[in-house]
Amino acid sequence: MPTVRQMLKISLAAVLAVSAASAQETNPYYRTVTYAVPKGLNLEVSGMAVLPDGKLAVSIRRGEVWIIQNPQAEPATVAGLGYKLFASGMHEVLGLAYHEGDLYVTQRSEVTRLRDTDKDGTADEYLTVGQGWGVSGAYHEYAYGPVFDREGNMHNTLNASMGKKWPGAGEEAKHTLWRGWSVMTPKGSSKASGFSAGFRSPSGLGLNAEGDIFATDQQGNWMPTNPLVHVREGAYFSHADSLVDMKHPDSPIPAPEGKQPDGITVAEAMKQLPHYSPPAVWFPYVKFGQSPTGLRCDLTGGKFGPFEKQLFVGEFVLSGVNRVFLEKVGGEYQGACFPFVSGLQSAVLAVNFLKDGSMVVGQSNRGWNSYGNRPFGIQRLVPTGKIPLDVQKLEALKDGFRFTFTRPVKPAKWGQTKAQSYTYLFTAKYGSAETDTAPLKLSGWQLSKDGLSLTVKCANLRPGYVHEFELPMVNGKDGSPLWHRLSAYTLNRIPEK
Repeated sequence: MPTVRQMLKISLAAVLAVSAASAQETNPYYRTVTYAVPKGLNLEVSGMAVLPDGKLAVSIRRGEVWIIQNPQAEPATVAGLGYKLFASGMHEVLGLAYHEGDLYVTQRSEVTRLRDTDKDGTADEYLTVGQGWGVSGAYHEYAYGPVFDREGNMHNTLNASMGKKWPGAGEEAKHTLWRGWSVMTPKGSSKASGFSAGFRSPSGLGLNAEGDIFATDQQGNWMPTNPLVHVREGAYFSHADSLVDMKHPDSPIPAPEGKQPDGITVAEAMKQLPHYSPPAVWFPYVKFGQSPTGLRCDLTGGKFGPFEKQLFVGEFVLSGVNRVFLEKVGGEYQGACFPFVSGLQSAVLAVNFLKDGSMVVGQSNRGWNSYGNRPFGIQRLVPTGKIPLDVQKLEALKDGFRFTFTRPVKPAKWGQTKAQSYTYLFTAKYGSAETDTAPLKLSGWQLSKDGLSLTVKCANLRPGYVHEFELPMVNGKDGSPLWHRLSAYTLNRIPEK
């Protein structure tokens, strides 16, 4: 657990985050449109899918799916948006996808395909298309998804149980299958089985531009801070509750020998545990929020700004969205996270992009704390037409890093950059403070002639560590300030060239 001093630092960071959130009202690059919600509808958004005709399907935690007929309407009134109930009576829907002509929802105990066979705008057929994981009645046994891979197989993620079972759960209370796993349902089948393991509370699931699957998870036991992981068959991401199912005959992961080490660093775990798959990106706690949620790849072709093919990740506590740049080093994903927006009206659970390239953000506080003061809703981030001045990407080099900007910048006092590296503890305790922290030894700052690229040498790169940067005050050639100065690169491997 963090020390009192560390908690005070976290609290200060939280205050600064709130101050940053207030800047959302004067965001020069994206204006915010808030959807009106029909009276009496608790629009606790858990998933969103854009339909081929541009309509927006929205799932809510209370087991319903609504279709918004005109999601780009302005003003965004109830009448202008056109809400229509499509499906109801389901159990805690925590995900929604459109696939091959139909909507799919993930309920607590199954994935359901919704069909409108008579074309009256309301689902009249509810088909079970994915099941096979255990459900005991434990509070935290959430199921998320679905996501379909390139071959048409269906993927979901399952919360670890994390708590006492419901007294009436019977035999299921003894063990609930595939808890803390992602599961895959092969195309043409309805039986899900274990695919990857070691999750705690993987509430976000999505694809990158190449069609690879990624998931977010939550800080807690065995999760020192919040990660973004590359989901692939046989991967293990550290949460020990999932180890028991590695003995199941359908497990794609051999059970490791011995007890999982507790108290070593993540960097040491990467060396000692060959079955451990570290996250592609760590989100440093509080600085980049406290609870990442849904994710979506920007495939708008530049309509949303200069971040095409990057991932945008919802943030619950800061009521906002972060951004992630990924690259492959040594055949595995790693990369950097950046702030994007904060201070929205409610905690963010889902993100998506409409046909015009704007981003829709689905929200629900669901009884937990967030900086937004509304209990639920949808907001839309619409580009103003002004290109953001930001770090577009941060790449690792064999001897340092390269920053690429979205617009040309002026020379600056680069030596004033605040930079450090740190790792985390690999532990069953709840979370971890940053550990083994050291300043980065930076030199040789070089800004390209066009002002778009900045390289720096680093004499103490460390695999398995987060390398965090806070750039000095930087201005574009038009005088506008750099939108975000903070970035954090998760350096799992140092490039060979």
